[in-house]
Amino acid sequence: MIYEKCREILLQECELVQKAAAVQEKIRTAVMNREWTDFEGHFSAMNAIEGGLAGLENEREGLFTEWEASRGHNSFNLNDAKGNFYAMASALPENQRNDLTAIYRSLKMEALKLRMANESLASYLAGIKTTLTDFFALAFPDRGGKMYTNQGTHFSHDMRSMVLNQSF
Repeated sequence: MIYEKCREILLQECELVQKAAAVQEKIRTAVMNREWTDFEGHFSAMNAIEGGLAGLENEREGLFTEWEASRGHNSFNLNDAKGNFYAMASALPENQRNDLTAIYRSLKMEALKLRMANESLASYLAGIKTTLTDFFALAFPDRGGKMYTNQGTHFSHDMRSMVLNQSF
């Protein structure tokens, strides 16, 4: 029973990570092609996927606790989800263990690919930011490298944060 639940959760997580990769590709394409019309929709979709993944992860970790309690042990380390997974999988029959670990490894590989795509996009955006900053510093030395919005307010060089509303 634990095997079936864990397998189902892992497959759902794989599906969500693949959906996240598709949304990430849409974001990358939108940035490259400067298509800003549905840009916020992509982030809303990514936030929904993130919430779904967090819920599935909590459910899977709950399975570890349930399995451990059914065995009468309480030796799980709450900070070591990977170790807990393999401890549970090692107690399963070989065919079930091989199936679960294959799905788990596939999930981890997809997550790593997604992380690399995110880092690649972040590097691309950082390069654009540096290029713009250097260009404006050379083209307009009197500004001291500062950029301004179309309302005349100073534009922060930190592109990781965003101010949506400056009025209180």
